[in-house]
Amino acid sequence: MVELWTLEAVADRFTEAARTARRLPRVAVQGYVSAWPVIVRSELEGYPDRDKLYRLPPPSPKDVELMLEVMHWVQVLEVDERLLVWMRAKRYDWQEISRRFACDRTTAWRRWKRDMQVITDRLNQVR
Repeated sequence: MVELWTLEAVADRFTEAARTARRLPRVAVQGYVSAWPVIVRSELEGYPDRDKLYRLPPPSPKDVELMLEVMHWVQVLEVDERLLVWMRAKRYDWQEISRRFACDRTTAWRRWKRDMQVITDRLNQVR
């Protein structure tokens, strides 16, 4: 029996895709080399480093593949709708999202829910 997509499952996949995108390695300019010498710090100076940004390990190839699949899903939405869906996947508060789109929180939630339903319906049609 083929399992149908639900709105919650699609929203979870978007959240996982946002987490995977955050774990991707940083893009650096090719050939960039720093001329500054390496500063060796003592144990007391270097640990714990409050300024250091601790990053999660890179995602697995399967996680990247699932993220790319989710990125194909948003092609059915308009640009503003895509932004709304990704902002929510990145766990922005509804208040921040409503400020960005100049609407009420419930209106932003309704738009997000409509956009997620459009994606869910499209995924269920494909099956």
